[in-house]
Amino acid sequence: MTDAQQIAAAVLPLPAEFRADARVLGHRAGGKELVTLRDGRGAFTCLASDPAATRFHVACYHKSLEPFMARGRALRASGVKDDQVDSTRFREIRNGTLAMPKQPAALYSLTGPLGSYDPATNTARGARPLSVIYISGATTQSTGLTATPTQGAPWIMYPGTPKAHIMLVPKM
Repeated sequence: MTDAQQIAAAVLPLPAEFRADARVLGHRAGGKELVTLRDGRGAFTCLASDPAATRFHVACYHKSLEPFMARGRALRASGVKDDQVDSTRFREIRNGTLAMPKQPAALYSLTGPLGSYDPATNTARGARPLSVIYISGATTQSTGLTATPTQGAPWIMYPGTPKAHIMLVPKM
């Protein structure tokens, strides 16, 4: 996809009022390295779908989550396995060497089958939206939310960890 197509696709999960000012990271020819496709002065960073992936996936997160997200990307790029990425980040957060927002912070994503994004119509047919609100350290007791995935209702994932977040999934 062209830079313009990647940008258009990457901002799709965001509410319309945040799209024009979002920073967008994407892929150039070869797709291995993530690069800034568009600087933004708004509250969100959006990631274009990885051309090497087996699905369409775009995500936008609040700028306060950038240290956490960037560290995850750096660890994966250095060869750290997925299960070790979180344990490393959690340790760094507890040690005070990695920042996590003190206030709630949103993430929006769309995930669908490979080829679901149509650049001609700027739509992602069959892609499912997901909204997440990160609340580091939140628990079922502190939020009153269940940790059991529930269609159409909020629930908390990774309760009690630095990565705790409220999941808002319209359809499962």
